[in-house]
Amino acid sequence: MTDVTLDSRARDWRALWQNFRWQVPARYNIANACCGRWAGDRGRFALYWESEAGETSAWTFHDIRQAANRLSNVLQAKGVQRGDRVAIILPQRPETAIAHMACYQLGAVAVPISHLFGPDALDYRFNHAGIVAAVTDAAGIEKLAAVRDALGTLRTVIAVGGAGEAGGAWVEDWTAVLGKASTRFTPVDTAADDPAVLIYTSGTTGNPKGALMAHRTLIGNLTGFVCSHDFYPQQGDMFWSPADWAWTGGLFDALLPTWAYGQPLLGYQGRFDPERAFWLIEKYAIRNAFLFPTALKMMMKAVPEPAARYDIGLRTIMSGGESVGETVFNWARETLGVSINEIFGQTEMNYLVGGCAAVYDAKSGAMGRPYPGHDVAILDDAGQPVAAGEVGEVCVRRSCQGVMSPIFLLEYWQNPQATADKFFHGTVNDPDAWGRTGDLARQDGDGVLWYQGRADDVFKSAGYRIGPGEIENCLLKHPAVANAAVIGSPDATRGTVVKAYIVTQPGRTGDAALEAELQQHVRQYLAPYEYPKIIEFIDSLPMTTTGKVQRRLLRLRDDEQRAKGA
Repeated sequence: MTDVTLDSRARDWRALWQNFRWQVPARYNIANACCGRWAGDRGRFALYWESEAGETSAWTFHDIRQAANRLSNVLQAKGVQRGDRVAIILPQRPETAIAHMACYQLGAVAVPISHLFGPDALDYRFNHAGIVAAVTDAAGIEKLAAVRDALGTLRTVIAVGGAGEAGGAWVEDWTAVLGKASTRFTPVDTAADDPAVLIYTSGTTGNPKGALMAHRTLIGNLTGFVCSHDFYPQQGDMFWSPADWAWTGGLFDALLPTWAYGQPLLGYQGRFDPERAFWLIEKYAIRNAFLFPTALKMMMKAVPEPAARYDIGLRTIMSGGESVGETVFNWARETLGVSINEIFGQTEMNYLVGGCAAVYDAKSGAMGRPYPGHDVAILDDAGQPVAAGEVGEVCVRRSCQGVMSPIFLLEYWQNPQATADKFFHGTVNDPDAWGRTGDLARQDGDGVLWYQGRADDVFKSAGYRIGPGEIENCLLKHPAVANAAVIGSPDATRGTVVKAYIVTQPGRTGDAALEAELQQHVRQYLAPYEYPKIIEFIDSLPMTTTGKVQRRLLRLRDDEQRAKGA
């Protein structure tokens, strides 16, 4: 069995979880699961695509397979072999998905890299991974040209849409080389445990680590995907997410699981704009969306009453990366008629916990419950369970109900120590080992998890343990606040005080009066020790390309400011 099916009639989470068992076949390939097996139906659409400039196209699964076969033949002719790493540096466009399918069916390892990265970031990843081939566009060619002499293993570069001024004899044109290749290709036979994808983590401390994922990883994501979209797919479902396909959120939470069920999705190449988002949802009759909390906040602030301007019929919204907060949650339920299903996971083991409104009512601000197939626990620093209500690290057992879970990474690329450190009580191959997420939470008596922040984002002030999420969500309720982030700032008296960085709404000025108003606002709703003693107004928050606030950079900013002040 290569798909995950869940009983949509179930209305009890415990029964849904207890009755599920992983069934992972010995032989499995993502390209066949997501494209090959659907390509025989030439009328089955896979992708509708639109660019910010207004370009559009539509692709069937047959179209995707034909193009992927051509690219597989080209890469094979260039000497790319099973296990070789191939970089894909492209935004959301058809060629991105085609390149993924081509790599998987060739037995190569796809290395998706954000098109937003600069030359130094590419230099590190290319050399660390030993990239032998790359598929990119003119913007990527320009960045690669700056470090090309340092990329010792790179042999083949294929440019989509032209190489631009930085191109040359070292770059080949996508249209030209694919046009000469055969549309016939025999996919390699891969084991479910064979490597398929190498995704570099955000690198919150030190250099980014490369998480090597197997073909089976897709199967491990499917229970969460199905539940977070209230038993996807249903008749008429149409999926869209602005999440970059270079990251786990875009790849394993959007593109690949949608195609695993033979369903279409929208790809949009362009900057995220909240009003354009509503326009796309209306134009393409989007029923299912994965939207980061940051995107939802922007949409709520830009269009408070979407039904008055747009004809939209969303069935499900999934969100992850940060907590959406009570304000956004209630707005979506009241104005869109959708209960947002929040999810929790990470690159190394994704889609572990979340909501499923079709089975249980969401608790605003909660992470949700463990999805079927994932044995999740809250453990202390010694790897032992904490009592209900106490804060500890979110961990997931390598096996669930006696069956090895397919969700886990194979290893950190060329980093055995980091791989070992990722687990309590064993290694990545031990059934009773617990994978560590580095995220803190507490679990209530109903089995619901409540996020408390990253271990390095939580701080103590005057003896109280404080996480940023609750304060940030409270600040967001204020009409003058467009976005907010909270850190702990060192203080000689209290050890640490709460500091808030505030992005104001257009037309509002960050001044002393607003600072006092926001402090009183937080005092009104939260504990006295949680109100921000320091508020700094800022034009924008530093964000990762996956939509997470980079509080580490805010802490560095605070350190520099205090050093100058001293």
